[in-house]
Amino acid sequence: MKLRFTPRAVESIAAIADYIRLHNPAAAQRVRAAIYASLQDIVLFPNVGRPQRTKGVRKFVTPRYSYLIYYTVDDAANEIVILSVRHPAQEREHDDA
Repeated sequence: MKLRFTPRAVESIAAIADYIRLHNPAAAQRVRAAIYASLQDIVLFPNVGRPQRTKGVRKFVTPRYSYLIYYTVDDAANEIVILSVRHPAQEREHDDA
């Protein structure tokens, strides 16, 4: 499966890195690497995320930093659509089932 990012997902990953970079540039690289490692896990195991109340949306929590990756799996297109990435302290876009 391939990954496709919504504009919101691209924006949220950049915002996370920018915010952390202001305080600790090295940490920003580590967090971004952890998010991308989690995306690789999702590609290998598309149903690893927990289903949400919004139909078709799943949530995967990144190890170590606990960022929330919201995504859908489009089997017909053979792709995983990354909807957004959020810090757990931020308002959540989708409720747990």
